[in-house]
Amino acid sequence: MELFDRLERRDLDRAVLVHVDFHNEADREELDEFYELVDSAGAEICQLITTKRQSPDPKYFIGKGKAEEVKDAVALHDADVVIVNHALSPAQERNLSNLLDCQVLDRVGLILDIFAQRARSHEGKLQVELAQLKRMSTRLVKGWSHLDRQGGIGARGPGETQLESDRRLVQGRIKQLEARIDKVRKQRSLGRRARKKSELPTITIVGYTNAGKSTLFNHMTSAGVYAEDRLFATLDSTLRRVHLPGAGPVIFADTVGFIRHIPHDLVTAFRSTLEETSEASLLIHLVDASDPHRDEKIQDVLEVIDEVGARDVPQLLVFNKIDSLDPSVSPKVDLNEEGVPERVWISAKNGQGIDLLMDAVGAFFKGEFFTVALTLDVSAGKKRAELYQLGTILEEGFDEQGNSLFKMHLTRQEWEEVKQWKELLKAEVLSKDSPDKGL
Repeated sequence: MELFDRLERRDLDRAVLVHVDFHNEADREELDEFYELVDSAGAEICQLITTKRQSPDPKYFIGKGKAEEVKDAVALHDADVVIVNHALSPAQERNLSNLLDCQVLDRVGLILDIFAQRARSHEGKLQVELAQLKRMSTRLVKGWSHLDRQGGIGARGPGETQLESDRRLVQGRIKQLEARIDKVRKQRSLGRRARKKSELPTITIVGYTNAGKSTLFNHMTSAGVYAEDRLFATLDSTLRRVHLPGAGPVIFADTVGFIRHIPHDLVTAFRSTLEETSEASLLIHLVDASDPHRDEKIQDVLEVIDEVGARDVPQLLVFNKIDSLDPSVSPKVDLNEEGVPERVWISAKNGQGIDLLMDAVGAFFKGEFFTVALTLDVSAGKKRAELYQLGTILEEGFDEQGNSLFKMHLTRQEWEEVKQWKELLKAEVLSKDSPDKGL
């Protein structure tokens, strides 16, 4: 592990920030989001240097004159790192680092650093390390030529250079990580197949980072997932089974937040996690309603959804943080022409509108309802308690032997599950109701 010890960088401390305002809208990055990213990484901001350019400088990205200004700022503040709010090529990053005589980190590296700090699960840590190593493999330079191994008599000239050794170590570790992640991916695939076999719908919460996904997930599932008002507070996806009134049991999934110009290596590394999105029955697209750039961020999320192959999955647009709007907006559901929920307005922080959202989600899965008569064995107390968590009980009682009698409404999924119970002495469908897509 000598290579990784040698290349391990110091924790971010004092930082000089560099932001370029490009004329081309597609190349621009938000300055407010840049501040939030740096804050999430835990750096102390010493100075912000901004400039305007038509296009990036091939050598220094920001131009030689502006690079000299950054160098003076680094010396003035005794900064540890310069963070650039844009993606740099390996050559640009290396040239800037040599000129400034300090570490240079671009937007992609900054996001990777935050991910490395926040990953908690075994899978998340593997995915982040893979993304970091793939990035490192393009940035290795010949920095230790004095360590070249010289040959003896009959083998004049340099042997394997340190650079070649480093690359071999990195590539070996990448292959090792890819194999381990592939194993995790197969395990996830088995879990998804099991859910499909049981016909349980999956609802995945997606959205721009810091839109409030984990807070909403906690309200909808009582999961107790860590949530904080900062970018990428949580990275690891979480699944919870929930009973939706009128729709039956479903699976809710929380995912990593999306961000503009998300590094491609991260999309690739987190593909096994993001497959929860492409395999979902419904996407809850959560939006920060109070964000002045919410429309642009909606488009950014849609691009990532398209990239992971989830374009055709139905979406329910949910506007969060309505308590921060001026003028304020009350919780409500907007229906389309067919009476199907299209947008829901809520405040996950205050719990406003969560019941409306649950009803709206349930409306997507309302199908056939069965009115059934059940006779449950007298000793099946646990199953009797489970029935109270399902459907709607219309009548209940006991027969002469003390067995439990129920007449109740069940969804198709619930009926398919209940009729397999060994504790059932009798199960009969009395009637079948037609689907209802409205609220």
